[in-house]
Amino acid sequence: LQLINCRHAINLIKMFSSTTNIVIISDNSTAASPTLAKTLYLFLSVAYQVLTCGVINLSVPIVLPVSTADKEHLDGVTAMALVYNGRRVAILRNPEFYQHRKEERCARQWGTTCKDHPYIKMVMESGDWLVGGDLQVLDRIYWNDGLDQYRLTPNELKQKFKEMNADAVFAFQLRNPVHNGHALLMQDTQKRLVERGYRRPVLLLHPLGGWTKDDDVPLPWRMKQHAAVLEERVLDPDSTIVAIFPSPMMYAGPTEVQWHCRARMVAGANFYIVGRDPAGMPHPATGKDLYEPSHGAKVLTMAPGLVSLEIVPFKVAAYNKVKGAMDFYDHQDYDFISGTRMRRMAREGENPPDGFMALKAWAVLKEYYQSLEKA
Repeated sequence: LQLINCRHAINLIKMFSSTTNIVIISDNSTAASPTLAKTLYLFLSVAYQVLTCGVINLSVPIVLPVSTADKEHLDGVTAMALVYNGRRVAILRNPEFYQHRKEERCARQWGTTCKDHPYIKMVMESGDWLVGGDLQVLDRIYWNDGLDQYRLTPNELKQKFKEMNADAVFAFQLRNPVHNGHALLMQDTQKRLVERGYRRPVLLLHPLGGWTKDDDVPLPWRMKQHAAVLEERVLDPDSTIVAIFPSPMMYAGPTEVQWHCRARMVAGANFYIVGRDPAGMPHPATGKDLYEPSHGAKVLTMAPGLVSLEIVPFKVAAYNKVKGAMDFYDHQDYDFISGTRMRRMAREGENPPDGFMALKAWAVLKEYYQSLEKA
């Protein structure tokens, strides 16, 4: 540690608290010695444990279910290939098998075991065993759907932010088309960051790109709609990066929103906008909110392991009938248009009130639902 001054140490602690990279810094041009490297690694490990209280926030289990027949077939092997659509994508070495305690998993992750929940249904129908091990990815995953240029890795996103000279990155997670209420929240966040002294805040518009339930708008149509929003400059294209977040949507409410938040933290965001009822859905049996709409935001303010990211609490935006535009909510003058209502209006060919969504963006949404009718 004699080669590291206090300023270096502080910078390293900050760096290590927000990235998985280990950086070796020496005060001379020669490479750091193995002894110094080991000492520095231990120092950074301790610093990271102090900063995070030893916690890594992983609220959602990443698991691979297999059937009993597959487990018996693979018993004793030292490696197995993972295949998707006939193509080998990875090798799992030193596999270990664990009982898939489905009911316990669902109770912990969703707070319910209702089998009519779309993702819980998939869990209950999956294999009775989970397999884990050392994963070797053979090549970058390509979907060849015309959207691969948007599937940026965390390191690629960090490089983009660097090229844009961003001194603040604020992320917005969404699974729905962008309406002007969303835009208002993002614009307000950017304004507040500038008022705090940031010169170049950059928006990471990060739509979810994995599995979603059947009544959600498919990813290609959402990306087309997002492009229309930027084309009409509802959001500033010069300070916005659009990228796809590859996770599936699990509709696990406050538990899942921690996963969404940490993923953006790892990708370089230092501000995260959380909206109303994040990762929520109506209860499959009652139709009421499965989760209390404000709990997602509340959980993030107390969740462990999110030390390098600031939570931006949501303001409810609705359609102001007096102004004829989306605005922050006052119940007397507003018409609240939820995502469910928005999709119904588009499906039935209705036009929203003026000011709810950019016209070109709404046309994309209507075109999608009209294509379903023709099919």
